[in-house]
Amino acid sequence: MPFVVDASVTASWLLPDEGHPAASAAYNRLRNDHALVPSLWWFEIRNIFVMNERRGRLDGEKTRKALALLGSLPIQQDLEPDETAVLRLARQHRLTVYDAAYLELAERENVALATLDAELARAASSENIDLIG
Repeated sequence: MPFVVDASVTASWLLPDEGHPAASAAYNRLRNDHALVPSLWWFEIRNIFVMNERRGRLDGEKTRKALALLGSLPIQQDLEPDETAVLRLARQHRLTVYDAAYLELAERENVALATLDAELARAASSENIDLIG
């Protein structure tokens, strides 16, 4: 069954010294499942890598390789969020609209969510959305 993966988990797969058991569990699911992401994920991931380049943790070549690896994974972008639901979830759980987009996608598709963000995880639990890891 597919699942929603957020940028924190995706970054954990590829950044040095950022491993986490929940991220590993999500990555292992990609062997048999595919992940879903809201369209903002594309920008978030690239921003994470550019920020890590600026901090000297990565260089452009490592970023290129990481993005190539991500492009080979079964990750499907969702392009049609439910605006009303995203705003409701952001307000109700005091989330950013960005985090609410991941929650809305998991809720709409009735699938689990993989996140390392504590507030997003709490909101998912409150909405009875299963968490990976």
